[in-house]
Amino acid sequence: MVVTLNAYNVVAARCAAEYLEMYETLEKGNLVYKIDVFLTSSIFRSTWKDSIIVLQTTKSLLPWSEELKIVSHCLDSIATRASVEPLRVDWSYSYNNRKTENGSDPHWKTGGVKKVPRDWWVEDLCELQIDLYKRVITTIRSKERVSEGVIGESLKAYALKRLPIFGNIQGGDIVKYKYLLDTIIWLLPKEKNCVTCSFLLKLLQASVVLESGETGRRELMRKIAEQLDEATTGDLLIRCPTGESTVCDVDLVRDLIERFVMMEHSDDDFASEASKAKVARLVDGYLAEAARDSSLPLSKFVDLAEMVSGFPRSSHDGIYRAIDMYLKEHASLSKSDKKRICRLMDCRKLSPEACSHAVQNERLPLRVVVQVLFFEQSRGAHDLPGPVRALLPRGSYGSSRSTTTNSDDDWEGNQTSEELKDLKGELASLRLRNNNNVGGGGNNNNINNNGDDIIKSKKVKKVFSRLWSNKERQGENSSSDTTSESFASTSAEEKNEVAVKVKVLKPVQRK
Repeated sequence: MVVTLNAYNVVAARCAAEYLEMYETLEKGNLVYKIDVFLTSSIFRSTWKDSIIVLQTTKSLLPWSEELKIVSHCLDSIATRASVEPLRVDWSYSYNNRKTENGSDPHWKTGGVKKVPRDWWVEDLCELQIDLYKRVITTIRSKERVSEGVIGESLKAYALKRLPIFGNIQGGDIVKYKYLLDTIIWLLPKEKNCVTCSFLLKLLQASVVLESGETGRRELMRKIAEQLDEATTGDLLIRCPTGESTVCDVDLVRDLIERFVMMEHSDDDFASEASKAKVARLVDGYLAEAARDSSLPLSKFVDLAEMVSGFPRSSHDGIYRAIDMYLKEHASLSKSDKKRICRLMDCRKLSPEACSHAVQNERLPLRVVVQVLFFEQSRGAHDLPGPVRALLPRGSYGSSRSTTTNSDDDWEGNQTSEELKDLKGELASLRLRNNNNVGGGGNNNNINNNGDDIIKSKKVKKVFSRLWSNKERQGENSSSDTTSESFASTSAEEKNEVAVKVKVLKPVQRK
């Protein structure tokens, strides 16, 4: 009888020979000896893929394969080969990014010689069951020749192939997938940035779906918080478990932001200003998406936004977009709730495009629209005639957070959108006339224009006064840092400036 040994039957043959006690002591060249020679020369030292196949077959023959040290020999063989420098790899292997020679694969060198990537072995290990995979990774790590970044790539490839992160998980598979997820989390590198934040968030999403243990979830969230500035808005859109009132798991995202803030407070070197700015933009983008959920409570929206309110932002366009989306999807908000959510935005930090949108946004309280309009005009105050500059507040302009403490009734009671349109129209007319004067023209034209400007500025002042009259009656804001001046009362110096212009105009007009 002739038996051809190969990677699929050699373990079974070796266990059978052991069971039959076919040792050298009974007969020279007995089966145990021949199989051991085959394993050593053809499997453990020569063939990469056969070592993986043999390791897979040992699972059905435990504990024999373990006691005969076949498992340990396979683990050492695989780990040793995975630890070899890529330049010395001369055996066949699979690779998930492999393309044809005339393709755009960066691993192809000039002349048709393929450059071996450092993670050449990760795809082949995906064929192993999780318990064997865990032992292989542990053995590779013990040799200290493979970087944690490459091990992280292996874990990512294995998880994406074995873990149905976005698929439907049947009831009978939950225990198996929980064990798989917990094992991958346990194997994650301790060092920061060895795996991407996007991959960590996918694992977190799987832990929510599988309702995995708190220990693994806490470890995941700690790692994610360390790299939160790398995340994207799409990464954070984790759905709530079945039965929750909201679509997105805002509480989970809040916990991540809270961990990031705590790390930033405990270690001054933890996050740079650029990293904090990225997290602020990330939260703005997330809120804009989460706001589409009509069941999202205002308190959760505001709490999440306030957690990063102290982070640097070059622009508040992101939080304005989120506020606008929330107001759009929650049209029944009370005036006080609208005031509360608009307090998150600093009108001074809106781009010209956002200002242009805001002054025409009927969802915003009139108070905020007027405020945006004031700041938009103040930015270009040096281009406006003196009478208009006199109407703009001096010093620092309070943000929307500081000028929203008055009740909405004070602002919304008597004013109409027509007044706001008049205000915008008069200011636009003044700016246009001033631009024409800069382009040239005679003295008489300039004199007439200045006279018209004074008349128009009085109209503007009148509209401003009506819009701000109630605010003036309530008194200035109690906030010590950002109180805005009332447009209803012009200072004596400002009145003198207008009066001087009138006096100068009169002699010229008599000529």
